Amino acid sequence: MLDKTDRKILALMQQDCTLSLQALAEAVNLTTTPCWKRLKKLEDDGIIRARVALLDGEKLGLSLTAFMLVKTQQHSRDWYQAFVSVVQAMPEVMAFYRMAGEYDYLLRVQVADMKSYDAFYKRLVNGVPGLIDVTSSFAMEEIKYTTALPVAP
Repeated sequence: MLDKTDRKILALMQQDCTLSLQALAEAVNLTTTPCWKRLKKLEDDGIIRARVALLDGEKLGLSLTAFMLVKTQQHSRDWYQAFVSVVQAMPEVMAFYRMAGEYDYLLRVQVADMKSYDAFYKRLVNGVPGLIDVTSSFAMEEIKYTTALPVAP
C-alpha cells in the first residue's frame, strides 16, 4: 500500500523525472538513502514503469491525431494475438485498447498529415484480415493532454 510519501514521490516524478535524488529526497523530507529505497521499490513493484522524455508532436511534424474505432467478428486467441502483434509493431499507434461496447478496439494514432494517415490506414486494414468496420475521428485541437495519473496524497 502506498503511503503519503510514496504518493508525493510519484507526483514529483510525474512532473519531472530528471529530479536529482537529493532534490527528490528534500522535497519529501527524507534523506537520500530512504528516498532511494522507496524509489527502487516503486520501480521493482512496477508502479514506476519507465522514466521517459515527453516529446512535442507538433514540433516533430506529427500534427494529426486520429482515433480509430475497430470492429471485428474474429475473437479467437490466434486472431487476437496476430492483431495485437501487428498493431504493437506500428510506431504511429500511441495507445491501443480492447473495448466493451459497440466497437472492439480503440487506437490513438499520431501522424504527420492526412496522406500519412491514409498510408497507415491501408497498412492496418491490409495487414489484419477480419476487420469489418474501421471508423476514424480526427482531433481538431488538443485541449488537455497529460500522462500524469492523479496520485496526490
